[in-house]
Amino acid sequence: MARSAAAHGLEPQRRLAAGLPGATEDIKWGADLVFSVGGKMFCVFLLADGVATSCSFKVDDDRFLELTAVPGVVPAPYLARAKWVQVKAGHGLKANDLDTLVRRSHALVAARLTKKLQKELGLA
Repeated sequence: MARSAAAHGLEPQRRLAAGLPGATEDIKWGADLVFSVGGKMFCVFLLADGVATSCSFKVDDDRFLELTAVPGVVPAPYLARAKWVQVKAGHGLKANDLDTLVRRSHALVAARLTKKLQKELGLA
């Protein structure tokens, strides 16, 4: 049986986001570690003392309500209208499901890049 991601924090997802094709990272808004592809955000980690305490990312429109019904998963502040969710400590997602959602967010954002940029980033 898969353990929940809460059992070992959000660090595995942080490493996953960093390793996705074309991913870049920077700190925005003082304490948020932002992962982008082609200059577009796909995953945001709120940091406290260098440790990720929450993770926000884009989801498919048809999964937004389903996911926000999961304990510890809420509409992401400032980004909910763009169908982003925020996963907080103590959430009810399994680690492999959370990994899949981070990968999907990357894919959703990358798909909206120009074909030229996708090719330059090795995504096409």
